[in-house]
Amino acid sequence: MAQLNVNREVKDQFYRYKMPAIIAKVEGKGNGIKTVIVNMVDIAKALSRPPTYTCKYFGCELGAQTQFDIKNERYIVNGSHDAPKLQDLLDSFIKKYVLCQECENPETNLIVKKGTIGLVCKACGHQGMADLRHKLCTYMIKNPPHTFGKDHAVQNKKEKKRGKDRESKDHSSEDDSNQNNKQTNGKESKHNQDPEGITVNEDDWSVDVSEEAVKKRMQEITNGAKMMTMTDDLEKTPTERANLLYSLVKTRVADGTINQADKEIATEADRLDIKNKAPLILVEVLCDENMKEQLKTYKLHFLRLCHGNKKSQKSLLGGIEKMIELHKDTLLPKTMHVLKELYDLDIVDEDVLIEWGSKPSKKYVSKELSTAIHGKAAPFIKWLQEAEEESSSEDEEDDDAIIITSKSELQLKREEAMLQKEQDQGDDDDFDIEDI
Repeated sequence: MAQLNVNREVKDQFYRYKMPAIIAKVEGKGNGIKTVIVNMVDIAKALSRPPTYTCKYFGCELGAQTQFDIKNERYIVNGSHDAPKLQDLLDSFIKKYVLCQECENPETNLIVKKGTIGLVCKACGHQGMADLRHKLCTYMIKNPPHTFGKDHAVQNKKEKKRGKDRESKDHSSEDDSNQNNKQTNGKESKHNQDPEGITVNEDDWSVDVSEEAVKKRMQEITNGAKMMTMTDDLEKTPTERANLLYSLVKTRVADGTINQADKEIATEADRLDIKNKAPLILVEVLCDENMKEQLKTYKLHFLRLCHGNKKSQKSLLGGIEKMIELHKDTLLPKTMHVLKELYDLDIVDEDVLIEWGSKPSKKYVSKELSTAIHGKAAPFIKWLQEAEEESSSEDEEDDDAIIITSKSELQLKREEAMLQKEQDQGDDDDFDIEDI
Protein backbone atom coordinates (compact mmCIF):
# COMPACT_ATOMS: atom_id res chain seq x y z
CA MET A 1 0.00 0.00 0.00
CA ALA A 2 1.40 3.39 -1.03
CA GLN A 3 2.39 5.66 1.85
CA LEU A 4 2.01 9.43 1.62
CA ASN A 5 3.18 12.28 3.84
CA VAL A 6 0.35 13.39 6.12
CA ASN A 7 1.12 16.96 5.08
CA ARG A 8 1.52 16.44 1.35
CA GLU A 9 2.97 19.94 0.95
CA VAL A 10 6.10 18.53 2.60
CA LYS A 11 8.12 16.81 -0.12
CA ASP A 12 10.75 15.29 2.18
CA GLN A 13 10.79 11.51 1.59
CA PHE A 14 12.08 11.00 5.15
CA TYR A 15 9.12 12.89 6.68
CA ARG A 16 8.17 10.80 9.70
CA TYR A 17 4.37 11.25 9.56
CA LYS A 18 2.91 8.89 6.97
CA MET A 19 -0.57 7.74 5.98
CA PRO A 20 -1.92 5.25 3.43
CA ALA A 21 -3.13 6.57 0.09
CA ILE A 22 -6.91 6.41 -0.27
CA ILE A 23 -8.29 3.28 -1.91
CA ALA A 24 -11.75 3.97 -3.35
CA LYS A 25 -14.04 1.32 -4.80
CA VAL A 26 -17.15 2.27 -6.79
CA GLU A 27 -20.11 -0.09 -6.37
CA GLY A 28 -23.62 -0.24 -7.77
CA LYS A 29 -25.26 1.35 -10.80
CA GLY A 30 -27.60 4.22 -11.58
CA ASN A 31 -29.14 5.88 -8.55
CA GLY A 32 -27.63 3.24 -6.28
CA ILE A 33 -24.01 3.98 -7.20
CA LYS A 34 -21.72 4.56 -4.22
CA THR A 35 -18.04 4.85 -3.35
CA VAL A 36 -16.59 2.65 -0.61
CA ILE A 37 -13.40 3.94 1.01
CA VAL A 38 -11.72 0.61 1.64
CA ASN A 39 -8.92 1.71 3.99
CA MET A 40 -10.67 4.52 5.88
CA VAL A 41 -9.87 2.95 9.27
CA ASP A 42 -6.13 2.76 8.49
CA ILE A 43 -6.14 6.39 7.37
CA ALA A 44 -8.01 7.44 10.51
CA LYS A 45 -5.45 5.67 12.71
CA ALA A 46 -2.61 7.50 10.95
CA LEU A 47 -4.36 10.84 11.58
CA SER A 48 -5.56 9.98 15.12
CA ARG A 49 -9.08 10.98 14.16
CA PRO A 50 -12.29 8.92 14.06
CA PRO A 51 -12.95 7.54 10.55
CA THR A 52 -16.49 8.89 10.74
CA TYR A 53 -15.10 12.46 10.76
CA THR A 54 -13.21 12.11 7.49
CA CYS A 55 -16.05 10.25 5.77
CA LYS A 56 -18.58 12.85 6.93
CA TYR A 57 -16.25 15.61 5.71
CA PHE A 58 -16.22 14.06 2.24
CA GLY A 59 -20.01 14.03 2.27
CA CYS A 60 -20.20 17.69 3.29
CA GLU A 61 -17.73 18.78 0.61
CA LEU A 62 -19.28 16.67 -2.15
CA GLY A 63 -22.89 17.32 -1.19
CA ALA A 64 -23.49 13.58 -0.83
CA GLN A 65 -24.95 11.35 1.84
CA THR A 66 -22.64 9.11 3.84
CA GLN A 67 -23.08 5.71 5.47
CA PHE A 68 -21.05 4.10 8.26
CA ASP A 69 -20.91 0.36 8.92
CA ILE A 70 -18.45 0.46 11.82
CA LYS A 71 -18.73 -3.25 12.60
CA ASN A 72 -17.59 -4.24 9.11
CA GLU A 73 -15.38 -1.16 8.67
CA ARG A 74 -17.27 0.09 5.61
CA TYR A 75 -17.38 3.85 5.08
CA ILE A 76 -19.47 4.91 2.10
CA VAL A 77 -20.05 8.14 0.20
CA ASN A 78 -22.98 8.13 -2.21
CA GLY A 79 -22.10 8.74 -5.84
CA SER A 80 -19.07 7.93 -7.95
CA HIS A 81 -15.86 9.61 -6.72
CA ASP A 82 -12.31 8.79 -7.77
CA ALA A 83 -9.42 8.37 -5.33
CA PRO A 84 -7.39 11.48 -6.39
CA LYS A 85 -10.38 13.73 -5.77
CA LEU A 86 -10.97 12.21 -2.33
CA GLN A 87 -7.23 12.52 -1.57
CA ASP A 88 -7.38 16.26 -2.27
CA LEU A 89 -10.39 16.59 0.04
CA LEU A 90 -8.50 14.65 2.70
CA ASP A 91 -5.66 17.20 2.45
CA SER A 92 -8.21 19.93 3.17
CA PHE A 93 -9.53 18.00 6.21
CA ILE A 94 -5.99 17.49 7.51
CA LYS A 95 -5.21 21.19 7.19
CA LYS A 96 -8.36 22.17 9.08
CA TYR A 97 -8.55 19.53 11.80
CA VAL A 98 -5.19 17.72 12.10
CA LEU A 99 -2.22 20.02 11.48
CA CYS A 100 -1.12 22.46 14.18
CA GLN A 101 -2.00 26.02 13.19
CA GLU A 102 1.42 27.17 14.37
CA CYS A 103 4.04 24.53 13.51
CA GLU A 104 1.98 22.47 10.99
CA ASN A 105 2.83 19.31 12.92
CA PRO A 106 0.11 16.58 12.90
CA GLU A 107 0.74 15.66 16.55
CA THR A 108 -2.43 17.36 17.79
CA ASN A 109 -5.26 16.42 20.13
CA LEU A 110 -8.78 17.37 19.06
CA ILE A 111 -10.73 18.75 22.04
CA VAL A 112 -14.50 18.91 21.56
CA LYS A 113 -16.21 20.39 24.59
CA LYS A 114 -19.22 22.58 25.29
CA GLY A 115 -19.85 23.64 21.72
CA THR A 116 -16.21 24.42 20.85
CA ILE A 117 -13.53 22.53 18.94
CA GLY A 118 -9.91 23.09 19.94
CA LEU A 119 -6.58 21.80 18.66
CA VAL A 120 -3.75 21.31 21.17
CA CYS A 121 -0.34 20.56 19.69
CA LYS A 122 1.78 18.04 21.61
CA ALA A 123 4.88 19.18 19.74
CA CYS A 124 4.95 22.95 20.28
CA GLY A 125 2.17 23.41 22.86
CA HIS A 126 0.10 25.73 20.63
CA GLN A 127 -3.60 25.91 21.41
CA GLY A 128 -6.01 27.05 18.72
CA MET A 129 -9.67 26.92 17.84
CA ALA A 130 -11.09 25.28 14.72
CA ASP A 131 -13.32 27.24 12.36
CA LEU A 132 -16.86 26.35 13.43
CA ARG A 133 -18.48 27.53 10.19
CA HIS A 134 -18.01 24.20 8.40
CA LYS A 135 -20.97 21.79 8.44
CA LEU A 136 -18.75 19.01 9.81
CA CYS A 137 -18.34 20.91 13.10
CA THR A 138 -22.01 20.32 13.98
CA TYR A 139 -21.47 16.57 13.62
CA MET A 140 -18.19 16.69 15.58
CA ILE A 141 -19.78 18.58 18.48
CA LYS A 142 -22.61 16.03 18.64
CA ASN A 143 -20.14 13.14 18.33
CA PRO A 144 -16.94 14.04 20.25
CA PRO A 145 -13.79 11.97 19.61
CA HIS A 146 -14.18 9.91 22.79
CA THR A 147 -17.47 8.47 21.49
CA PHE A 148 -15.42 6.80 18.77
CA GLY A 149 -14.31 4.31 21.40
CA LYS A 150 -17.92 3.69 22.34
CA ASP A 151 -18.75 2.93 18.71
CA HIS A 152 -16.26 0.07 18.84
CA ALA A 153 -17.33 -1.11 22.29
CA VAL A 154 -19.41 -3.96 20.90
CA GLN A 155 -16.51 -5.30 18.88
CA ASN A 156 -14.14 -5.00 21.85
CA LYS A 157 -16.57 -6.83 24.12
CA LYS A 158 -16.81 -9.69 21.64
CA GLU A 159 -13.02 -9.96 21.53
CA LYS A 160 -12.87 -10.01 25.32
CA LYS A 161 -15.60 -12.65 25.45
CA ARG A 162 -13.71 -14.88 23.03
CA GLY A 163 -10.62 -14.50 25.19
CA LYS A 164 -12.54 -15.44 28.32
CA ASP A 165 -13.98 -18.52 26.62
CA ARG A 166 -10.51 -19.68 25.69
CA GLU A 167 -9.25 -19.03 29.22
CA SER A 168 -12.14 -20.91 30.86
CA LYS A 169 -11.12 -24.17 29.12
CA ASP A 170 -7.83 -24.26 30.98
CA HIS A 171 -9.09 -22.60 34.14
CA SER A 172 -8.97 -25.71 36.34
CA SER A 173 -5.52 -26.73 35.15
CA GLU A 174 -4.21 -23.22 35.75
CA ASP A 175 -5.60 -23.26 39.31
CA ASP A 176 -3.84 -26.56 40.02
CA SER A 177 -0.54 -25.35 38.67
CA ASN A 178 -0.83 -22.08 40.60
CA GLN A 179 -1.52 -23.99 43.81
CA ASN A 180 1.53 -26.20 43.27
CA ASN A 181 3.69 -23.15 42.63
CA LYS A 182 2.51 -21.55 45.87
CA GLN A 183 3.37 -24.63 47.87
CA THR A 184 6.75 -25.00 46.18
CA ASN A 185 7.90 -21.43 46.51
CA GLY A 186 6.42 -20.82 49.93
CA LYS A 187 5.46 -17.37 48.76
CA GLU A 188 2.35 -15.79 47.35
CA SER A 189 2.52 -12.80 45.08
CA LYS A 190 0.36 -10.01 46.32
CA HIS A 191 -2.16 -8.43 43.98
CA ASN A 192 -4.68 -5.70 44.59
CA GLN A 193 -7.49 -4.55 42.42
CA ASP A 194 -8.27 -0.86 42.20
CA PRO A 195 -11.88 0.46 41.99
CA GLU A 196 -11.73 0.47 38.16
CA GLY A 197 -10.94 -3.25 38.05
CA ILE A 198 -7.29 -2.90 37.00
CA THR A 199 -4.99 -5.50 38.55
CA VAL A 200 -1.89 -4.02 40.14
CA ASN A 201 1.15 -5.98 41.29
CA GLU A 202 2.26 -4.68 44.68
CA ASP A 203 5.77 -6.01 44.13
CA ASP A 204 6.18 -3.60 41.20
CA TRP A 205 5.83 -0.34 43.12
CA SER A 206 8.91 1.55 41.97
CA VAL A 207 8.57 4.93 40.21
CA ASP A 208 11.05 6.42 37.76
CA VAL A 209 12.37 9.49 39.59
CA SER A 210 14.99 10.50 37.06
CA GLU A 211 15.12 14.17 36.09
CA GLU A 212 13.84 13.45 32.59
CA ALA A 213 10.89 11.38 33.87
CA VAL A 214 9.92 14.06 36.40
CA LYS A 215 10.01 16.76 33.71
CA LYS A 216 7.84 14.61 31.45
CA ARG A 217 5.24 14.08 34.18
CA MET A 218 5.19 17.77 35.00
CA GLN A 219 4.71 18.61 31.32
CA GLU A 220 1.79 16.18 31.09
CA ILE A 221 0.18 17.81 34.11
CA THR A 222 0.69 21.27 32.59
CA ASN A 223 -0.75 20.22 29.24
CA GLY A 224 -3.73 18.67 30.99
CA ALA A 225 -4.37 21.89 32.89
CA LYS A 226 -4.12 23.91 29.67
CA MET A 227 -6.67 21.68 27.94
CA MET A 228 -9.07 22.06 30.85
CA THR A 229 -8.80 25.85 30.91
CA MET A 230 -8.85 26.33 27.14
CA THR A 231 -12.60 25.91 26.73
CA ASP A 232 -13.46 27.22 30.21
CA ASP A 233 -11.96 30.62 29.33
CA LEU A 234 -14.17 30.86 26.25
CA GLU A 235 -17.25 30.61 28.47
CA LYS A 236 -16.27 33.82 30.25
CA THR A 237 -17.64 37.23 29.30
CA PRO A 238 -15.75 39.40 26.77
CA THR A 239 -14.67 41.69 29.62
CA GLU A 240 -13.25 38.79 31.63
CA ARG A 241 -11.38 37.48 28.57
CA ALA A 242 -10.02 40.97 27.89
CA ASN A 243 -8.79 41.10 31.50
CA LEU A 244 -6.91 37.83 30.97
CA LEU A 245 -5.08 39.27 27.97
CA TYR A 246 -4.47 42.53 29.84
CA SER A 247 -2.86 40.57 32.70
CA LEU A 248 -0.61 38.71 30.26
CA VAL A 249 0.64 41.90 28.61
CA LYS A 250 1.21 43.58 32.00
CA THR A 251 3.15 40.52 33.20
CA ARG A 252 5.40 40.56 30.15
CA VAL A 253 6.07 44.27 30.63
CA ALA A 254 6.88 43.71 34.32
CA ASP A 255 9.30 40.83 33.74
CA GLY A 256 11.02 42.58 30.80
CA THR A 257 10.04 40.01 28.13
CA ILE A 258 7.49 42.14 26.28
CA ASN A 259 9.74 42.65 23.23
CA GLN A 260 9.77 38.90 22.56
CA ALA A 261 6.10 38.32 23.44
CA ASP A 262 4.47 39.51 20.19
CA LYS A 263 3.70 35.97 19.02
CA GLU A 264 2.48 34.85 22.45
CA ILE A 265 0.11 37.82 22.76
CA ALA A 266 -1.37 37.24 19.29
CA THR A 267 -1.86 33.54 20.03
CA GLU A 268 -3.57 34.29 23.36
CA ALA A 269 -5.83 36.91 21.75
CA ASP A 270 -6.81 34.37 19.12
CA ARG A 271 -7.44 31.69 21.76
CA LEU A 272 -9.63 34.01 23.80
CA ASP A 273 -11.48 35.08 20.62
CA ILE A 274 -10.83 38.81 21.21
CA LYS A 275 -8.31 39.47 18.44
CA ASN A 276 -10.45 42.30 17.03
CA LYS A 277 -10.37 44.20 20.34
CA ALA A 278 -6.84 43.27 21.44
CA PRO A 279 -5.21 46.44 19.94
CA LEU A 280 -7.14 48.52 22.50
CA ILE A 281 -5.38 46.61 25.29
CA LEU A 282 -1.96 46.97 23.67
CA VAL A 283 -2.38 50.73 23.28
CA GLU A 284 -3.48 51.06 26.91
CA VAL A 285 -0.53 49.09 28.31
CA LEU A 286 2.29 49.89 25.88
CA CYS A 287 1.66 53.51 24.87
CA ASP A 288 1.66 56.97 26.46
CA GLU A 289 2.47 60.50 25.25
CA ASN A 290 5.48 59.08 23.33
CA MET A 291 3.15 57.01 21.15
CA LYS A 292 4.88 57.73 17.85
CA GLU A 293 8.14 56.10 18.99
CA GLN A 294 6.33 53.31 20.82
CA LEU A 295 4.53 52.30 17.63
CA LYS A 296 7.94 51.70 16.06
CA THR A 297 9.18 49.78 19.10
CA TYR A 298 6.15 47.45 19.22
CA LYS A 299 5.52 47.29 15.49
CA LEU A 300 5.45 43.46 15.41
CA HIS A 301 2.95 43.33 18.29
CA PHE A 302 0.48 45.52 16.40
CA LEU A 303 1.14 43.90 13.01
CA ARG A 304 0.36 40.40 14.31
CA LEU A 305 -3.06 41.64 15.43
CA CYS A 306 -3.87 44.11 12.64
CA HIS A 307 -2.39 42.74 9.42
CA GLY A 308 -5.25 41.94 7.08
CA ASN A 309 -7.83 42.51 9.84
CA LYS A 310 -9.77 45.74 9.31
CA LYS A 311 -11.77 45.33 12.52
CA SER A 312 -8.54 45.22 14.53
CA GLN A 313 -7.26 48.27 12.66
CA LYS A 314 -10.40 50.22 13.51
CA SER A 315 -10.05 49.18 17.16
CA LEU A 316 -6.46 50.43 17.10
CA LEU A 317 -7.61 53.83 15.82
CA GLY A 318 -10.17 53.89 18.62
CA GLY A 319 -7.44 53.11 21.14
CA ILE A 320 -5.37 55.99 19.77
CA GLU A 321 -8.33 58.32 20.26
CA LYS A 322 -8.55 57.17 23.90
CA MET A 323 -4.82 57.74 24.39
CA ILE A 324 -5.12 61.25 22.90
CA GLU A 325 -7.89 61.87 25.42
CA LEU A 326 -5.55 60.90 28.29
CA HIS A 327 -2.65 63.03 26.98
CA LYS A 328 -4.61 65.68 25.15
CA ASP A 329 -2.14 68.55 25.45
CA THR A 330 0.77 66.47 24.12
CA LEU A 331 -0.83 64.13 21.58
CA LEU A 332 -3.64 66.16 20.01
CA PRO A 333 -1.22 68.42 18.07
CA LYS A 334 0.68 65.29 16.95
CA THR A 335 -2.39 63.42 15.66
CA MET A 336 -1.38 63.70 12.01
CA HIS A 337 2.15 62.44 12.75
CA VAL A 338 0.84 59.43 14.71
CA LEU A 339 -1.49 58.46 11.86
CA LYS A 340 1.31 58.90 9.33
CA GLU A 341 3.44 56.55 11.42
CA LEU A 342 0.68 53.92 11.37
CA TYR A 343 0.51 54.27 7.59
CA ASP A 344 4.28 54.13 7.04
CA LEU A 345 4.62 51.03 9.26
CA ASP A 346 1.82 49.28 7.30
CA ILE A 347 -0.09 48.70 10.52
CA VAL A 348 -3.29 50.38 9.26
CA ASP A 349 -4.39 50.23 5.62
CA GLU A 350 -5.00 53.34 3.54
CA ASP A 351 -8.71 52.61 2.94
CA VAL A 352 -9.30 52.11 6.68
CA LEU A 353 -7.70 55.49 7.46
CA ILE A 354 -9.79 57.23 4.78
CA GLU A 355 -12.97 55.59 6.06
CA TRP A 356 -12.12 56.57 9.65
CA GLY A 357 -11.39 60.16 8.62
CA SER A 358 -14.68 60.56 6.75
CA LYS A 359 -16.78 61.06 9.87
CA PRO A 360 -16.14 61.78 13.60
CA SER A 361 -17.56 59.20 16.00
CA LYS A 362 -18.40 59.18 19.70
CA LYS A 363 -17.76 55.42 20.09
CA TYR A 364 -14.50 55.85 22.02
CA VAL A 365 -14.36 59.55 23.01
CA SER A 366 -16.79 62.46 23.14
CA LYS A 367 -18.11 63.88 19.88
CA GLU A 368 -16.36 67.18 20.54
CA LEU A 369 -12.95 65.57 21.05
CA SER A 370 -13.46 63.24 18.08
CA THR A 371 -14.23 66.27 15.90
CA ALA A 372 -11.05 67.97 17.14
CA ILE A 373 -8.96 64.84 16.44
CA HIS A 374 -10.39 64.55 12.92
CA GLY A 375 -9.69 68.22 12.36
CA LYS A 376 -6.01 67.71 13.19
CA ALA A 377 -5.90 64.62 10.97
CA ALA A 378 -7.69 66.29 8.02
CA PRO A 379 -4.53 67.32 6.07
CA PHE A 380 -3.18 63.78 6.21
CA ILE A 381 -6.52 62.21 5.21
CA LYS A 382 -6.81 64.71 2.33
CA TRP A 383 -3.30 63.77 1.20
CA LEU A 384 -4.28 60.09 1.17
CA GLN A 385 -7.43 60.79 -0.84
CA GLU A 386 -5.58 62.90 -3.41
CA ALA A 387 -2.88 60.27 -3.76
CA GLU A 388 -5.55 57.65 -4.37
CA GLU A 389 -7.32 59.84 -6.96
CA GLU A 390 -4.03 60.54 -8.77
CA SER A 391 -3.26 56.84 -8.84
CA SER A 392 -6.67 56.01 -10.33
CA SER A 393 -6.40 58.85 -12.91
CA GLU A 394 -2.93 57.62 -13.96
CA ASP A 395 -4.39 54.16 -14.49
CA GLU A 396 -7.14 55.65 -16.68
CA GLU A 397 -4.57 57.64 -18.71
CA ASP A 398 -2.55 54.49 -19.23
CA ASP A 399 -5.67 52.73 -20.50
CA ASP A 400 -6.42 55.65 -22.90
CA ALA A 401 -2.83 55.59 -24.17
CA ILE A 402 -3.12 51.89 -24.87
CA ILE A 403 -6.36 52.47 -26.81
CA ILE A 404 -4.88 55.36 -28.80
CA THR A 405 -1.78 53.34 -29.58
CA SER A 406 -3.92 50.45 -30.72
CA LYS A 407 -5.95 52.73 -32.98
CA SER A 408 -2.80 54.27 -34.48
CA GLU A 409 -1.34 50.87 -35.23
CA LEU A 410 -4.60 49.77 -36.85
CA GLN A 411 -4.72 52.91 -39.04
CA LEU A 412 -1.09 52.40 -40.06
CA LYS A 413 -1.81 48.82 -41.09
CA ARG A 414 -4.78 49.96 -43.16
CA GLU A 415 -2.67 52.57 -44.96
CA GLU A 416 0.04 50.00 -45.68
CA ALA A 417 -2.58 47.65 -47.10
CA MET A 418 -3.99 50.38 -49.40
CA LEU A 419 -0.48 51.28 -50.65
CA GLN A 420 0.31 47.65 -51.38
CA LYS A 421 -2.96 47.31 -53.27
CA GLU A 422 -2.14 50.34 -55.46
CA GLN A 423 1.31 48.92 -56.21
CA ASP A 424 -0.20 45.61 -57.23
CA GLN A 425 -2.62 47.37 -59.57
CA GLY A 426 0.30 49.35 -61.08
CA ASP A 427 2.16 46.13 -61.76
CA ASP A 428 -0.88 44.66 -63.48
CA ASP A 429 -1.18 47.74 -65.72
CA ASP A 430 2.49 47.53 -66.80
CA PHE A 431 2.04 43.90 -67.68
CA ASP A 432 -0.96 44.72 -69.90
CA ILE A 433 0.92 47.48 -71.73
CA GLU A 434 3.85 45.20 -72.57
CA ASP A 435 1.52 42.56 -73.90
CA ILE A 436 -0.05 45.13 -76.26
